[in-house]
Amino acid sequence: MRRRIDIHEARAMLLSRQQLLGSGITERQLGADLAANRLIRLHRGTYVSAKQWNELWWEGQHLLKVLAVHAASSGSGPVFTHASAAVLWGLPLYRMGEMPVQVLVQGRRHSRVIAGVVRRDMQVDEDDIVEVDGIRVTSLIRTVMDVARTCPFTTAVGCADAALRRAAVTGYIVDADAEAQWREDAGRVAAPGLRGVRQARRALEFADGRAQLPGESVSRVHLHTLGFSGYDLQVPVTGSAGDQYWLDFAFPRARTFGEFDGEGKYTDQSLRVAPSAHEAVLNEKNREDDVRGVTGWRFARWGHQHIRTADDLGWRLAAFGLRPHG
Repeated sequence: MRRRIDIHEARAMLLSRQQLLGSGITERQLGADLAANRLIRLHRGTYVSAKQWNELWWEGQHLLKVLAVHAASSGSGPVFTHASAAVLWGLPLYRMGEMPVQVLVQGRRHSRVIAGVVRRDMQVDEDDIVEVDGIRVTSLIRTVMDVARTCPFTTAVGCADAALRRAAVTGYIVDADAEAQWREDAGRVAAPGLRGVRQARRALEFADGRAQLPGESVSRVHLHTLGFSGYDLQVPVTGSAGDQYWLDFAFPRARTFGEFDGEGKYTDQSLRVAPSAHEAVLNEKNREDDVRGVTGWRFARWGHQHIRTADDLGWRLAAFGLRPHG
């Protein structure tokens, strides 16, 4: 099971050439470890254990590369942008896959790639260059906009949902004023003239901070494509003993709750509340039974394998009697 890491965990994984040689590894052993894929070279003079690398989701792997590029830089280092800024902010990038590190270079005529680093020529307001843990990066809202205008719509929405949730949602409660401010800021950065800005505006307008996982965000995109309407997100239900439950989706006309069940909900210790996967499954079953009992509604469940395409999700929902106009 792959896992997520934050910037502090990522920094602890980095191995410099000096560290490796200082630990007693010879140049010959270092070369052999690289050739045998026991070590991964991230950037000039920085490495990571292949075992740790293979345990990470793509975002974590890219974060390691970003930190390696920063470590090799002089002065205050470059300004990271697009997907590289997103991983520094801890934003999800649904199914992005491997790509070069991306940095901002203002004043060049064209963007170019050097040593696995894309140098993007863009004009960015000074207010949209900030620091994350000592690393210069485009602001959160500018980062989301750049991801939204250059990435697939599902990736863009997952990223935007997470950013809006950070800005305006506490637990399950939306701060309407904070959301309005976020949307105003989004309108400011999504100015005419940039390539892909129309797509960015569409993703930013579609964003909903109540979606708590990228899989829920992608599900929303597919539900929209399929023509579903009149459903709601993160709907509260009070159980028979007064427990408060929140359901991912509610389809009132069909009297059905929808739950996105990513594998991590049960297996990822950082995501689940229960101490073990077994207990997490039992807790979820008891929760569903209680909700069914007090509401009389049905449940429809789907996972990552059901959101690869809109049709996949449509077929899965139809198996539970859920259709766009049902």
